[in-house]
Amino acid sequence: MPMAAESPFSLAGKRALVTGGTRGIGAAVSRLLAAAGADVCVGYRSRTSDAESLLVALRATGVRATACAADLGASAGADALVAHTVKELGGLDIMVHSAGIWPVEEAAVADMGDARWARTMRENVDATFFVSRAAARVMGDGGRIVLIASTAGQRGEAMHADYGASKGAMIAFVKSFAVEVAAKGITVNAVAPGWVDTEMCDVPFAGGGRVRIAAGIPVGRIATPEDIAFPVVSLCFAGARHVTGEIVNVNGGSVLCG
Repeated sequence: MPMAAESPFSLAGKRALVTGGTRGIGAAVSRLLAAAGADVCVGYRSRTSDAESLLVALRATGVRATACAADLGASAGADALVAHTVKELGGLDIMVHSAGIWPVEEAAVADMGDARWARTMRENVDATFFVSRAAARVMGDGGRIVLIASTAGQRGEAMHADYGASKGAMIAFVKSFAVEVAAKGITVNAVAPGWVDTEMCDVPFAGGGRVRIAAGIPVGRIATPEDIAFPVVSLCFAGARHVTGEIVNVNGGSVLCG
């Protein structure tokens, strides 16, 4: 059951939207928000069966849960997703933007095609702007916006310059946006994971890649989606009201290494 409303770690009565909410980090965040008592709208692109299964799990905790398919790379899709959340849950207090892509194929800048660059910017930068704008328009005092960035946005990622640039743009966006909405009582932060055990990383993890990658992380292991969800949800509690414009690194210390 959801945690008691008097607990400083309770989100009872809060209405949350999680984009990319049916798998990986987004699904873990959705589950933890519900465990803390928040009602949750799961945003997704096309995985209807995954969304339906997750809703069953969320509702079993005693919260309200709904889902909505949307293309966030278009402003109309982002607006529709936020409107669905407000209609079904009665408002919006928390928005966690986890949707995004990491093109798995390596490509040097000199060889990268226009289509790949444009797609990465659409899915990772345009979508961030559209859904954040839509959320800010309906949030009131105490609103929480948390974006999922990456260590690649801070130190770059050779052969994936499009991804690094898109996450770097997200980090700059957080720092700009946070100041704009601070007077309204809304905080804006990002959580920056390193390697996470999700299907997005299946290719680099194959053929012994998982072991090699884990060996290069100071804590000696790859993060689970739940490792990322905890700091994300922590930024949503009332006690985090004085934390804004921050990039919270959750990468086992790997961003500190060369």
